[in-house]
Amino acid sequence: MAADVRAGKLDPVELVRTALIRAEDTAETNAVVHLDADGALQRAARHDRSGALAGVPVLMKEIVEVEGLPYRCGSASMDEVGQQDADVVRRLRAAGAIIIGLSHTHEFAYGCTGTSNRLGPCRNPHDLARMTGGSSAGAGAAVAAGVVPLAIGTDTAGSVRIPAALCGVVGFKPAYGTVSADRVFPLSQSLDHVGVLTSTVADAVYAMSVLSDTAFTGAPPVRLGVVTNPEYLDFTDEVGAAWTAALGRLSAAGVELVGVELPDWGDSFTTAAHIQGPEAVANHAGRSMAQYQPDVQERLREAAEVTPADYDAAVARAIEITAEMERVLAGVDAVLTPTVLCTAPLIADAATPEGSKAIRSQLLKNTRLANLTKHPAVSLPLPTEGLPVGLQLIAPTNNQAAATAHWLESQLS
Repeated sequence: MAADVRAGKLDPVELVRTALIRAEDTAETNAVVHLDADGALQRAARHDRSGALAGVPVLMKEIVEVEGLPYRCGSASMDEVGQQDADVVRRLRAAGAIIIGLSHTHEFAYGCTGTSNRLGPCRNPHDLARMTGGSSAGAGAAVAAGVVPLAIGTDTAGSVRIPAALCGVVGFKPAYGTVSADRVFPLSQSLDHVGVLTSTVADAVYAMSVLSDTAFTGAPPVRLGVVTNPEYLDFTDEVGAAWTAALGRLSAAGVELVGVELPDWGDSFTTAAHIQGPEAVANHAGRSMAQYQPDVQERLREAAEVTPADYDAAVARAIEITAEMERVLAGVDAVLTPTVLCTAPLIADAATPEGSKAIRSQLLKNTRLANLTKHPAVSLPLPTEGLPVGLQLIAPTNNQAAATAHWLESQLS
């Protein structure tokens, strides 16, 4: 798209206008919470057709500050206007991208279902009764619905990869710190990552290369690890069928598949939670929670019960778990897991505290480790006749993640 804009084959104004129309046509998904139609069209009209992302319409997750646009983080408690562009926004603008608006987030990014927001739940374009996953809910839904080719999300425990899996798109969470989280409302600074959602691996890798000023040139994988921990394979029949079929195709393609055991699931999950919780509490200190969504209030109350000693122990344990993961990755090009253990649950199933908690547990199981160890992880869609299913890869470097994702997509699409 950007190449055709630079060559004069595509008009930025038409690209933006098409995206705006598509956003209106798919408004029932609630993926887009604010459209800057006039501003986007004005920028498109004076666009000089230059830049690596020339003319590409982009949506920003609403926890990312964009100068002049609402800054609410999905919360009724917050009604501000962005005073300054976040670093990721500045990079996109410098590359010629056009910000057309803001995408839905689970309130303050503190949830993986995408059901809690001042404007209501985000709905899956494949079935409006089902959730998108979160917290980058609108990003996943908007890309899946064809509103934009690129959406920016954040990922603290799976918030880019979960919506990617449930909506059938690609989600790339790079290594920690690859893309600056400057002026992005924090959930947990030790675990927050900024990532991208796109419809193809090529688009995700290209966008990531632009945002990180890095050229990705890795070789295709030779040896892939396949997770054996039972917690990572506690999937539904639909996910299990897609997972098994994918492994069969990969094996037939000639890559060596070897079983690998990841760091103890319970230990790593608890460690990540004990880091995330106190940091989230600190980030909301001094704010009134009276207007927060009930599930976010509950999570903050639970997080406040983590003691300083628990937090310090978790920080120390994270270093050890990361070293364990490094040893696993030293023997393979990447490790494969299902991204999410189920297809998109019904929104109604999260209506009660008990239901919401059960769904959160199922959605988060396979994604949290890569935030704790800070390794890059990518979710890409698997072939399936039903609702979308995602395949996750965790790699030692961004370069290897990009190369492996490219190869996997070529074999599975």
